[in-house]
Parts: sequence; C-alpha cells; structure tokens
Amino acid sequence: MAIKNRRLWFQVHGWLSLPIWILFSFICLTGTIAVLSHEITWLTNPNARAENPQQLEAKPVYELVEMLKEDIPDAKIQRLMVLEPYLITPIQFSSKDYPVGLAYVNQYTGEIQEINNGITFVTFMRSLHGWLLFPWQEGFSWGYYLVSIMSFVTLGALITGLVVYKKFWKSFTQPRLRRKKGARTFFGDYHRLSGTWSIWFLLVMGITGLSYFIQAIGWHNGASVWDDPQPLSIQEVPLSNDSQNIPQYVTFEQAIKTAQGAIPGLKPSYMAMPEHHRGHYVIQGSGGEFFFDQYSHQAYINPWTGRIEELRSPEMMNGLQTMVHITDPLHYGTLGGIWTKMIWFLFGFLLTTMSISGFIIYSKRLAKPPKKGKNRLGNQEQHNG
Repeated sequence: MAIKNRRLWFQVHGWLSLPIWILFSFICLTGTIAVLSHEITWLTNPNARAENPQQLEAKPVYELVEMLKEDIPDAKIQRLMVLEPYLITPIQFSSKDYPVGLAYVNQYTGEIQEINNGITFVTFMRSLHGWLLFPWQEGFSWGYYLVSIMSFVTLGALITGLVVYKKFWKSFTQPRLRRKKGARTFFGDYHRLSGTWSIWFLLVMGITGLSYFIQAIGWHNGASVWDDPQPLSIQEVPLSNDSQNIPQYVTFEQAIKTAQGAIPGLKPSYMAMPEHHRGHYVIQGSGGEFFFDQYSHQAYINPWTGRIEELRSPEMMNGLQTMVHITDPLHYGTLGGIWTKMIWFLFGFLLTTMSISGFIIYSKRLAKPPKKGKNRLGNQEQHNG
C-alpha cells in the first residue's frame, strides 16, 4: 500500500510541472534576471553607473532636482528614487522635449548622464516577470494571476518531492551527481540534489508568491492595503487674484527635512511631487528594519504649509500590511543588498534548471518502453481476444 501511495505522490509531483513546465520555467528565468536587473543595466550601460573617482559625498536629492531644472528649465519633476551607491539616481519628469523623461543623474557629481524617453530594462523585466506584459484593466491583470498562481505549483512540487524522495537529507552530507551513467541518471541526480539544497528557497518563493496571489484577489475586488490619504480640502488651497503673488509650494528640501525630523533614521528611497494642488509630497524610505522594504516608512506632507498630514511605519501596520511590505525583499532578495541578490540569483537559476530537468525526467519515464514480459502478456491478450 505504501508503494502505491508513493507512486501516486510521484505522479502528482510530475504532473505539477509537466503540463506547465514551459510557463513555470519562463517565470523562474525572468524572475532570476529581474533580481539583478539593475546590476545588468550597470554592466551594459555606462551611463547607469554612478562613478565617483574623487570619493565625493552624495549630494542631497533636492540638489539633484535643482540641477536637473537648471539643465531643463521646463522640466516638471514627478518622482525620483535612491538606489544602491553604485547606481545613478533616476528622476522622472516631463517637458516639451521629453513627455516621459527619465534622467540618469550621478548623485556625486550632479551630472545628467542620460535621459531615457522610453521603458527601461529594469521596468521591462519586472513587468515581464510580474504579469507577463498582460494588460491591466479594472484593477487586475490575468497575467498577474497566472504568475502568482504558480505559488501553488511551487509549494505542491516541494511537498510531493519531499514525500517521493526518501532520505532527501543525504544530499546535504553525501551529494551525488553521476555524469557517466546516461542522461536520465544525471538529470535525476541533478534534480534531487538541486531540489534538496533549494528547499528553503522553494518555500520562500511559494509563500511570497501566495502573498502576491492574495494581493491580486484584493485588487480585483477593489480592496486596498492602505487607504489613500485624503486630498486636501479646497479651503486649504491658497488662492490669489494677484498675478505678482502667486502662491508657491514649500520647497522639496523642506518637505524632505520635515519627514526626516518626524521619522528618525529615515533613509528616503522614493519621493513624489504633488500630482495636483490638493495632493501631497510623498516621502518613502527605510528605517533600518531588515525584513521590511524600502517603502515601509511614509510621510505625506501638505505642500502649502509643510505640515505632515499622515505618517506610516511598521509599528502601525496590521498583518496584511506587514505581509505586503516584507514580500518584495523576500521574493527578490534585496534584504542585504548585492550579496543577498547574488544568492537569490544563484538559487533562481537552480530553480529554473530544476524545472527543466524535472520535465526531462518525467518525459523519459513516459516514453519508457514496456518490459518484455508485459509485451508478451499484451500480445497474448490480443491473440486470445
């Protein structure tokens, strides 16, 4: 009975990957590339490198914004991000010549090294991996569902694989990869070996993928993790009939310093300008928490008065909000910078090749010819029939 159950588990394990192995492998591959998409851009595009031969201090982001405005006077700044020290600071803006401009600004020299007027490699890979470039409509994308539902395949393959592969822990102490006994033996050893060493990674990918699936359901049904900040009331927007004294926003510098004063230790990573006169300055960053993403601390600032309208931090989060803010670092390996991203890249590559080797193993089993005894029995049955 135990043998029959084991065979059933093996059948389930195989069918979890065989019918959709191309899609699953593609998602694994694009996710692996997306993990190091910034670094790949750094390697292939010199303008994406924040070179600093004179060992200068990084300039404040509000100074970078002013330098961009000096070069492009009609630039309307929309948002900017602070990336790793070896990467430039991207500033998104619009102007007459650049309707959708993305300036690559060296944060050490203030030099504008490139203006990108289209989609970047980073955005393309994240979109390809995240929702397969399927369109978004009414708050959801079928591609997002297709990708996130792979979490069930990942967790199912992990559980059934552990049941099928008895004494799997021996791969830690007695790893075996036989290369001279045929393709089937080699791929079988490779699949079991890489699967055992990737147990933790499969579990992380499965759980974080499930988190994305839950988010997709929420978006589809109009639910939001955070309520949008209330727009400023019309009474709070100053009006003037005097063309010489047009009301002005408080400066971007003031907004950042206000946020840093309210959130000690804040390292801004994403900043957005007010989208309209009733909008806010949005300052998001990290407070040093290891598992939370770089947007876990948020300040929404009144652009007319400089007053903080709303603050958000990990201490204020409920269970769902916490899940959302720890999912990305765990899924993309950004927890410890370049070193953890390299680890995630390596195990992403293992997962991609493991899905391919699993397909090869199972397809060879399906193509396996019947034993001679079974052939004789089959022939005799046909003859008797």
